[in-house]
Amino acid sequence: MAHPNFNDLAAFAMVARERSFTKAGAKLGVSQSALSQTIKGLEERLKLRLLTRTTRSVAPTEAGLRLLETVGPRFEEIEAEIAALGELRGKAAGTIRITAGEHPAISVLQPALKRFLPDHPDIKVEIIVDYGLVDIVAAGYDAGVRMGEQVAKDMIAVRIGPEMRMAVVGSPAYFERHVVPATPQDLTAHNCIATRMPTHGGLFPWGLEKDGHEIKVRSDGQLVFNNLAMRLNSALDGLGLAYMPEDHAMPHVRDGRLVRVLEDWCAPFPGYHLYYPSRRHSSSALSVLIDALRYRD
Repeated sequence: MAHPNFNDLAAFAMVARERSFTKAGAKLGVSQSALSQTIKGLEERLKLRLLTRTTRSVAPTEAGLRLLETVGPRFEEIEAEIAALGELRGKAAGTIRITAGEHPAISVLQPALKRFLPDHPDIKVEIIVDYGLVDIVAAGYDAGVRMGEQVAKDMIAVRIGPEMRMAVVGSPAYFERHVVPATPQDLTAHNCIATRMPTHGGLFPWGLEKDGHEIKVRSDGQLVFNNLAMRLNSALDGLGLAYMPEDHAMPHVRDGRLVRVLEDWCAPFPGYHLYYPSRRHSSSALSVLIDALRYRD
């Protein structure tokens, strides 16, 4: 059996991660047709089908997953070490890929990058907003941002933000038609704007806590979204109650466009952490960014 070359394996790893010939080709700088021929030649030499292709999707076969799990981390380590060579020039360089939810991307990462990037012209940062709990190693990310309690135990986690609180809010117009809830149980009578959880497909429960007593409220109403902006706008439009990070709600509460309720049931909880694989050396660029993001009381 002829041995595949490293370029073929790198091309396969990129397609398998991206689940798309178009996206992988754009990142590798080759055409979709050329990339397809490369994968076809690799499969012929291995005498194994590595990818299942349909008109709408690309996914690794069992053999493809096994190969990706074997060679994928090796290429990541090579890329990280090459990026780390920037240290030899006396400055950090390279591309950092981060997956994060919408709220931390906007409220934590963007303000930090505004301060960070002008001083580091050789560093590029790619942020992909994703609401699911992504396997950052399999997906080819350098790091991810999630709540502290959501970070896997085999990851190194660095706190990048303060404690957080949620807020339950509705518009004055909404409360002209509905009684203000006094307890979490009262929410069952309200039109609650729900959030769909992408990882498991269920609706995100509203976590309310007071004096150590925690209640998970299953939001139920006419609207379900998977992003923060539409929840906020719908609350402002008087379409229901929204449960959202306090920092996004309070500017509208202060100007009278929203009314906050059940504030004493919104206890603080651990904020956002940046996490990355403990088994892999971080690049010099990532190390510099981590230091800039690290939360200091």
